[in-house]
Amino acid sequence: MDVHSIEIKLNSLPDNLKREVLDFINFLISKKKPKTVSSKFDFTWEGGLSDIKYQYTSVELQHQSMEWR
Repeated sequence: MDVHSIEIKLNSLPDNLKREVLDFINFLISKKKPKTVSSKFDFTWEGGLSDIKYQYTSVELQHQSMEWR
């Protein structure tokens, strides 16, 4: 399919669908870009729940996190 035929089809769409096509194109472009992966683990979160460690068990926290989803 060449660019001209794509342009003809795009121009035949109403404006709201043209926006959807543009969103989809941007989505496809974002999938193509390689994702950057950190090579080291980040432990800045460590100790973040230390203030509540005696209030909840790990099982209670797990159940609470399932409710938040």
